Amino acid sequence: MNVSTAGLPLRAARAVLDAPQRAAAWFRRSGIRRATGVAPVLGFGGVLDGERLIHGGAVKLLSLRDNFASCEDAFNLLYLVSSSQPEFAEDMASICRRRGIPLVWNQNGVGYPGWAGNDAERHNAPMRRLRAQASFVVYQSEFCRSCADQFLGPCDVPFEVLLNPVDLDKFRPSDAAASFEPVRLLAMGTQNYRERAMVALACVQALRAGGIKATLTMAGPVEWKRGGEELAAAARKMAIEDFVELRPPFRQEEAPDIYRAHHILLHPKYLDPCPTVVAEALACGLPVVASRSGGLPEMVGDDCGELIEVPLVWDRMVTPSGDELAQAVVRLLPRLEAARSAARARAEQAFDARRWVERHREIFTSLPE
Repeated sequence: MNVSTAGLPLRAARAVLDAPQRAAAWFRRSGIRRATGVAPVLGFGGVLDGERLIHGGAVKLLSLRDNFASCEDAFNLLYLVSSSQPEFAEDMASICRRRGIPLVWNQNGVGYPGWAGNDAERHNAPMRRLRAQASFVVYQSEFCRSCADQFLGPCDVPFEVLLNPVDLDKFRPSDAAASFEPVRLLAMGTQNYRERAMVALACVQALRAGGIKATLTMAGPVEWKRGGEELAAAARKMAIEDFVELRPPFRQEEAPDIYRAHHILLHPKYLDPCPTVVAEALACGLPVVASRSGGLPEMVGDDCGELIEVPLVWDRMVTPSGDELAQAVVRLLPRLEAARSAARARAEQAFDARRWVERHREIFTSLPE
């Protein structure tokens, strides 16, 4: 049956178009039941199901899945991450609430005009409602908490700030002696806006123009249409195509070796709330060059990276230029060996998954039955 949405407001039209998928999801979830017993049994809304590539907000769920019982049909705690929600997450939470299953909500960033434009409230409204329904909120950084209060409004749900975790046994520095010529730069993770990727290329161009032998690997999905082709063309135009590798999306088990094959992480994304790639890079001994924005000042110490000053604004994205990134790399190079040791030490102090898991265990057992 063809359904016309002509003349409907956008939100109403979207609801009409989503109705069949929403009904199917509700039917699939109708058999959800509360697991018996007092030990935590977690449900993730199907986010970890199947053979999909796990990246972004879902990565931290692997630490929970590996340390707690989990089941998507019978569980006694629903754990959702704001940046990696299952489809129709509010319906999922509603079903669980009826079954007496509490929600723990992990809050990443929010929609703000510079990133989401006119769609900011479309991103924020579901998060606002889900956060309010939670029995406990885990904020990924203090920046995440303050942004949520600003854009989602105040919330009286119990909370704690816990930086994203890293498995320090899997993500560790290479045992091989480091050689820094050429200096191997890495831009890791989802390239979700053009300028972020382009300035990484411009950084390599500026470094090589200044006599520094530098290469760049860009690993992960490129989210805008024909983005890979555009980046390859840009590298050719800059005459750096021989020094740039555009690597396709990767599986999580491949990530440690990718980090260990490089020396410095470039992460120019503006207002990134608590990027897992930064924590993983530090754990592998990679200092970080990034903008001093979002959650980065909470994650990267002065001894294990270079953070570039940028203003705090909400109406646009402020990305460091390629020249600014290159200058930061140049400042880092004389102390690169010490910065690599400091990066690992910072990861051990701030991102140990074992402590993160144990703190979650304490949170789960403190929730009312």
